[in-house]
Amino acid sequence: MTPDIRIVEAAAADVPVILELILGLADYEKLSDQVTATEEKLRETLFGSHRGADVLLAYTGGECTGFALFFPNYSTFLARPGIFLEDLYVKPEWRGKGIGTALLRRVAAIARERGCGRLEWEVLDWNAPSIGFYKSLGAVPMDEWTKYRVTGEALEKLALV
Repeated sequence: MTPDIRIVEAAAADVPVILELILGLADYEKLSDQVTATEEKLRETLFGSHRGADVLLAYTGGECTGFALFFPNYSTFLARPGIFLEDLYVKPEWRGKGIGTALLRRVAAIARERGCGRLEWEVLDWNAPSIGFYKSLGAVPMDEWTKYRVTGEALEKLALV
């Protein structure tokens, strides 16, 4: 039996656990080599004067078992704000116990409270367990869209144009 799941808004004091969860997610996604986040960067960008995202932490008993990190976006077609869920992660030993669902439900409730027209996220193509989980909740893939990204040197070069 899983103890009660508690979802709380993260505070600056939670930065070490947030970084630990980010590193766990990166390891799971086989992307650890791409992580440049540090406690200092997270403290500045999540809890400084220009907050870049919101973070929810899931606690089961006294242990932090997962997190969700999200930020606002906007739909011109709907003329309404939205939420983009950047990360949803549950520690491996706690999966299948309702923690991911609890986190996602809380993000959806926040989207509703903020008058959002949609909640969106991405999932790696090979991540069948997550894809199955999301589909079970009524999410649909956006197969007709291709995501593009500029970062690093390409972003710097584009900004000079």
